[in-house]
Amino acid sequence: MDGRTFRQAMGKFATGITVLTTEMAGEIHGMTANAFMSVSLDPKLILISIDKKANMLSKIRASNMFAVNVLAEEQQQYSMIFAGQLKEHEKVSFARLNGLPVLQDALLTLACQVYAEYEAGDHILFVGKVDELQMREGDPLLFYCGKYRSIKDWEEQLLV
Repeated sequence: MDGRTFRQAMGKFATGITVLTTEMAGEIHGMTANAFMSVSLDPKLILISIDKKANMLSKIRASNMFAVNVLAEEQQQYSMIFAGQLKEHEKVSFARLNGLPVLQDALLTLACQVYAEYEAGDHILFVGKVDELQMREGDPLLFYCGKYRSIKDWEEQLLV
């Protein structure tokens, strides 16, 4: 199978959307990612996956810290901004969690230290030790078959 077919097949798995953030020398860096999962409760560990060609890779390696921001359904613009899809946009303002920049009003923010790093094909897997978290109520922004979705989209389809 070719890479396009594999990518299309992986798009059949509905995911939430995160924005990964870190800071180096007073400069905030962010990247949209949907490769995120919980790994362990004791210790509290999560995993993110970053392409070896992504600029964010060197930023996380240098800072040894990152935050995961799980986006709410009304935060699609953040996903697009940090994926480089919106070139012109309002400046993003950040809050702080355990010293790391985080997106305001995300459903979940996790402040992490790099716990381990693994090479996996054309990606690097970072296991993060969660030091702090914040949560709020709301519905997640979803991604399925290359499109943004919401829980309400699926509820409406079920009623038809």
